[in-house]
Amino acid sequence: MESTQKFRAVKYDKYGGIDVLHIEEVPIPVPGKTQALVRVCAAGINPGEASIREGVFAKQWPASFPSGQGSDFAGIVEKVGDNVKDLAAGDEVIGFTNDRASQAELVLVEATQLVRRPAGVSWEQGGSLFVVGTTAYAAVNAVALKPGDTLVVSGAAGGVGSVVVQLAINAGAKVIGLASETNHPWLSRHEVIPVTYGEGMIDRIWTASGGHVDAFIDTVGGGYVELAIELGITPDRIDTIIDFKAAGKYHVRTAGNSDGGRPEVLAELARMIDEGDLEIPIARVYPLDEVRDAYQELAKRHTHGKVVLIP
Repeated sequence: MESTQKFRAVKYDKYGGIDVLHIEEVPIPVPGKTQALVRVCAAGINPGEASIREGVFAKQWPASFPSGQGSDFAGIVEKVGDNVKDLAAGDEVIGFTNDRASQAELVLVEATQLVRRPAGVSWEQGGSLFVVGTTAYAAVNAVALKPGDTLVVSGAAGGVGSVVVQLAINAGAKVIGLASETNHPWLSRHEVIPVTYGEGMIDRIWTASGGHVDAFIDTVGGGYVELAIELGITPDRIDTIIDFKAAGKYHVRTAGNSDGGRPEVLAELARMIDEGDLEIPIARVYPLDEVRDAYQELAKRHTHGKVVLIP
């Protein structure tokens, strides 16, 4: 009898901290007619995945145990289903899965969730692009930026924020980025006006903006929606990707990954990276076996850019 081939994947059997994470060997699946099996070369990690694993969203998005982790990935196609005509084994792709399964050596997805990896996009950039990139894309679209508008971004040097500020600059906006001083040089290099957090921040925003702000994108939560309202910004031009309680109270926008998470958006973002119009900073790269350390690094919330796993 033919033995069942297996691959290694990040799994957890109950809600909890990083201690519940382990590497498990699971059977290699056979692609269905419209699916593709991809060998993962890089997989990004995101704060939302940690929150799901910790049970924060158990009511909204319950886990089925044993659960895997991860949405983002980039890799090489191993096999495709009979009805897949646009891809073949050996093709290099960037993609996403909705099955919490990308932090693994292999991932099975619908072929429509894959786009080709341009030569100018590294594995690490491609593997961590989907969640932060499509979230930022949706947030920028939600506040309807026009050339000459002034936008304030909280968490401007974080995973989503660092993409938001670049997309906004590309749209012709004046961008004020709220960030710790260690990240000010990166923001300045990307034509963003850096403003430090803390006491007196609203005065610093007024000074940097010249006394007028048109829009606000909050990637942090914890009072930034209220700050945007205090700045006199209308609710329809405020977007938060995290503070849903404040969004309900003030009727501001909450556009994020669920709004921008489409393959055509992913392809557009990859093209921008390839052409030098977008940078995805990579903070740290860890082997799959060190997934606990990777999430511990992410939990510090002081990393500039993405934390990436390499199977």
